[in-house]
Amino acid sequence: MDLRQLRYFVAIVQCGSISRAALHLGVAQPALSLHIRNMELELETPLLFRTPLGVQATEEGTALFRNARAILDQFEMARQEIKGRAAEPSGEVRVGLPSSVSQILGVPLVLAARERVPKVTLCVAEAMSGYVLDWLRQGRVDFGLLYQPVEDRNLRSVPLLSETLVLFGPVEAPMGVASPPEGPVPFARCAGLPLILPSSGHGLRDLVEEAAAARGVRVAPVVEIDAYTGIKALVERRLGFSILPAYAVRGEVAENRLRAWPFDPPLARTVHLAEPTDRPLSHAVKAVERLCTETLRDLVGAGAWSSARMLETE
Repeated sequence: MDLRQLRYFVAIVQCGSISRAALHLGVAQPALSLHIRNMELELETPLLFRTPLGVQATEEGTALFRNARAILDQFEMARQEIKGRAAEPSGEVRVGLPSSVSQILGVPLVLAARERVPKVTLCVAEAMSGYVLDWLRQGRVDFGLLYQPVEDRNLRSVPLLSETLVLFGPVEAPMGVASPPEGPVPFARCAGLPLILPSSGHGLRDLVEEAAAARGVRVAPVVEIDAYTGIKALVERRLGFSILPAYAVRGEVAENRLRAWPFDPPLARTVHLAEPTDRPLSHAVKAVERLCTETLRDLVGAGAWSSARMLETE
């Protein structure tokens, strides 16, 4: 038996007539009679008997009618719940963000989610981009933002925005080191500066080393630290120079605690949205992904993410 047969049987019992049920359902009467015969053969018992006033359910038919109505009601409840979830997403969504992205996107995304998808519980996890990638592979987050494209059979990524990086240093240069002159500087200038950078394997460190290799120079950090707040604090204490997104040092530059120089030509990195392909995404996850992209676009448009631009995606 299938749901269609159960619907037909319930309609016949409720109408008390195969002919009236046929009109109600828009199904030919012989087809309904055939369905009833097939059900009786499968169950090996009569389900209906004829009376001068129409048809009535046998004792076994009454039991089937009662259970069929419960099954159909349960199926309708499931259908409505699924449709309701599509219309108004609900449930938990876990997002992984690199620390530098979380600094600017985390709070606006949470606020936007509370307003736009109030039935969604948003959990934001922050770590280095490499750890976010591991969380995606382990299924610990539903989607994440990364600083590199994903080449993985169970993951896919799309570029969202490009952000410009700057060289920055203390207001007063470290002892025995000359600060670059005002204005844009060539990347090769970094080779002669004491640099404070994240450790090897960090996305920013990899990008800096790739840029150095492309220009035939070598960068040798004097300090390695993976926390951006720690990098800025050490630079401000005149231990060296570093490279970060322009927005990450905007406040300290405005307060005259740090100096910043753009690169010539510009040095940029791309933020990618990565999601799994080995499991379906819920309506809530898809809604938060769209909201994440919209929030990024708003931040860039308002100038909150300075020196960044959205990329066209398919």
